[in-house]
Amino acid sequence: MRAAGLLVYQVLQKMKEMVAEGVTTMDLEVEAERLIRDAGAKPAFKGYYVPAVGSRFPYVLCTSVNDEIVHGMPSAKRVLKRGDIVSIDTGVQLHGYYGDSAITVPVGEVNGQVQRLLDVTREALERAIDQARPGNRLFDICGAVERYVTENGFSIVREYVGHGIGTQLHEEPQVPNYIERKNENPRLKEGMVLAIEPMVNAGKPGSRLAPDRWTAVTKDGSYAAHFEHCVAITSAGPWVLTRP
Repeated sequence: MRAAGLLVYQVLQKMKEMVAEGVTTMDLEVEAERLIRDAGAKPAFKGYYVPAVGSRFPYVLCTSVNDEIVHGMPSAKRVLKRGDIVSIDTGVQLHGYYGDSAITVPVGEVNGQVQRLLDVTREALERAIDQARPGNRLFDICGAVERYVTENGFSIVREYVGHGIGTQLHEEPQVPNYIERKNENPRLKEGMVLAIEPMVNAGKPGSRLAPDRWTAVTKDGSYAAHFEHCVAITSAGPWVLTRP
């Protein structure tokens, strides 16, 4: 899983370098697929079947721009502009194991509120990672995100959550970014790996599906940010598999 995680990190770093005014989200897609294939890995998202949609996702990246929260589809017609933000999410399968990570990248300079959205979402992830320790419970992770995001005046998307990961892309348990008492609250054990992924809206928490039936967008048109890491729970503390 460490090898898969580092490959995802390398792909996302290349995507971050490529993001610029005039680049299309399809430009990112083409390069990401080349990098994954050249490494001898399989894209985790491309061909992934989602029963609720009734079809397979056709790309290796999710590229979600501005008010798009997650699952945005790369397009040669989607040209990045100065002041945009683009969330780039990807996963790979390598030697039978999965890695999954996401970053949100500004296109040039963004205004202060948008930069704050990125900073708060990234920091919420770090605070959640710090709770990924044996003996803690899942709600320690969920609550860390919820507290920090809401304290800073932003809102948490409730329809989409993180997940366990291993020999499958999505495994139990689900990892919400908020505490809801009806959810299960298992104790964290050494050897578990969780994909923790705050999805945060600048405005209200509501989302809706775009006509493509994949892309989730904010109901109020506010910007959204998304950061994700795969974290192994070890006796020595959290081990982030998707960064050096």
